Amino acid sequence: MIKDLEIPKLLILLILLITAIILFLIYGIPTDANEFLIIYILKTRYQKLIALILVGICIGSSSLIFQTLTNNRLLTPSIIGLDSLYVLIQTGLMYLIGAQRVIKFSSFSSFLLSLLLMVGFAYLLFTILFRNKKQSLYFVLLAGLIFNTLFSSISSFIQAIMDPNDFMILQNQLFASFNAINTKILWISFIIIVVSFAINWPFIKELDVLLLGKENAISLGIPYQKLTTRIFLWLALMVAIATALVGPITFLGLLVAHITYHSFHTFRHQILVPIAIVICIFTLVLGQHLVQNLLHLTVQLSVLLNLIGGSYFIFTLIKGRKNL
Repeated sequence: MIKDLEIPKLLILLILLITAIILFLIYGIPTDANEFLIIYILKTRYQKLIALILVGICIGSSSLIFQTLTNNRLLTPSIIGLDSLYVLIQTGLMYLIGAQRVIKFSSFSSFLLSLLLMVGFAYLLFTILFRNKKQSLYFVLLAGLIFNTLFSSISSFIQAIMDPNDFMILQNQLFASFNAINTKILWISFIIIVVSFAINWPFIKELDVLLLGKENAISLGIPYQKLTTRIFLWLALMVAIATALVGPITFLGLLVAHITYHSFHTFRHQILVPIAIVICIFTLVLGQHLVQNLLHLTVQLSVLLNLIGGSYFIFTLIKGRKNL
């Protein structure tokens, strides 16, 4: 259970989240607006809020659990190459069928195609390379890193030879944006997330034992290979959904995971994962509110998140080096 000292922190976090959601929904609505305008504004913000919550669930949970699997607090799921694969998929579609057909392409079909290819790649990467029980998980991550570089190189080559007009449209699609979220795929994303959590949540407590290391976990009766395969594919699905919804985001998960670790001193993933999700949703909702109302959309939220997260990553590396 949560220690008594942690309960006030949790209450403060929940209050901050509720406050951020209320501000996001009602701030800036004209007081003299008619009923139809108010309903339209609230509907638009409500749909965007749902998308932010779904992305927060995916990124918050996947980043923290991935660090447990790898036993490394500097790694994020993007290392396995799903972000680069998403860019390659969109680039390939744009080059092969052209911008006009891509625009007419069903958003649901595009989402489903990206989802299937990214999860399928993760499945092949993990099952083929991890068939040998003596194989290290870091070998899989190294292979993912190599594929990440390969996908990026292929994407860059295709972008260099494609039509300039198609390239401009492609850049708009690839740039992670919370202002152009495709609301048509929200409900299918919601259903997939709920079902995946219902299937995998009973195994979440076994991750506590993985913190002791692979050998200790096996000696304590944890089916290490089966568990890591199941959780790895689950995380790949979460990352694929978040990427398909808003585009690649690199450092948000790292930032959220470290805030969770430093704020709540517990090893239980049944507590840490929900807290990481709440922190991630709060960060996204508050950040989007500030971008819309204070910065007036002059900068993208993803740019701010990558700037802050990247700076924190560099700070963590420097701090870790000094401690050696």
